[in-house]
Amino acid sequence: MGWDQEGSDRYFQLSPRFRFSWLGRPERNTELPDYYAPWMNVAANLPHLIEGHQLRREVMPLLSTQYLRGHRQLRLARLALGFITMGYVWQGGGRQTILPRALAVPYCTISELLDLPPILVYADCVLANWKKRDPCGYVENLDILFSFPGGDSNKGFFLVSLLVEAAAAAGIKVPSPNEIARGLAPLQDVALSICKMREAFKLIHGKPCNCFLLHVFGTSWKDNFLMPEGLVYEGVWDSPKQFFGGSAAQSSTLQCFDVLLGIQHSAAQGFSAEYLGCMRDYMPAAHRAFIQTLASGPSLRQFVLATGDAGLHAAFNKCVSALADLRSYHIQIATKYITIPAGRCRAEQGTGGTGFMRFLKAIRDTTRKAQLTEQEATVPTH
Repeated sequence: MGWDQEGSDRYFQLSPRFRFSWLGRPERNTELPDYYAPWMNVAANLPHLIEGHQLRREVMPLLSTQYLRGHRQLRLARLALGFITMGYVWQGGGRQTILPRALAVPYCTISELLDLPPILVYADCVLANWKKRDPCGYVENLDILFSFPGGDSNKGFFLVSLLVEAAAAAGIKVPSPNEIARGLAPLQDVALSICKMREAFKLIHGKPCNCFLLHVFGTSWKDNFLMPEGLVYEGVWDSPKQFFGGSAAQSSTLQCFDVLLGIQHSAAQGFSAEYLGCMRDYMPAAHRAFIQTLASGPSLRQFVLATGDAGLHAAFNKCVSALADLRSYHIQIATKYITIPAGRCRAEQGTGGTGFMRFLKAIRDTTRKAQLTEQEATVPTH
């Protein structure tokens, strides 16, 4: 029986060309039924409402979710409610520990249907938060659906992150048995994809980017001294709940490359292994399943080791080196746009809730150690 790449993509909700990002889709759901206009109007005016300290005074009716049809409308509704929730909690640099029933009930209902936690995650603000001014256009026609205060910084951050995801497309697939047997082709795809991600990442410098301001509105209510007990979702749970905020650790793309290359982020790195595992719960269910399928399939690393082929070893190490380089570049970006501004404000935590610079350095260092040694390159594992 032949390998069904098309069927695999459909099952895991992957775009044939752009994988997790779906940039190739000409049509986008940018509107909900008129019944949900109160949500969409507030989400569309979020920067103005937050800057004027009016968001918490905005009265929204408690709407039923029964008129939402299909996955795309659910994702769009969740995106709108997620942006409103983050703005409501962190408006004015303060914090609100109770999310009102009119927000909490539909947000939690939709999130449960999509098997995602009721907080704005990476898959929301990056993978789902875009539209095309011209349906036939590509990069030059991209815009975002919803934003926080910060003007064009929102576009710079969210759209560049989206383009980084799209750049990885060629390397994101379940290798067929024949591809595993060939070895070199999937390795070349992975290395090229990671290098393209780094090039796309450089676009952040050409955009206005007040990432620290955006980072404030992405802050979590788990492991956060500002909200030690978490957030009360009124009408849903009696006690406060804690959830991590959006983070690049929730990127299915990066975790795919870790799995493909057999990179193990062990407990020796402290929180990194446990945190990365937890982050899969913050990914769309289909993407989560895709990573698990990769993890349970044939190992590229073990195949390369078994061959003892010097060319394959070099190609494998090129992939690992490219991923470590990408993670080092991420550290540089985070330092410039988040850590230094955060230092001025005495902030110490990233949006995900971890000591994020320690985390980024830990996974970068683990990636470097995944290089095959000269000894491994000369001893086939038959």
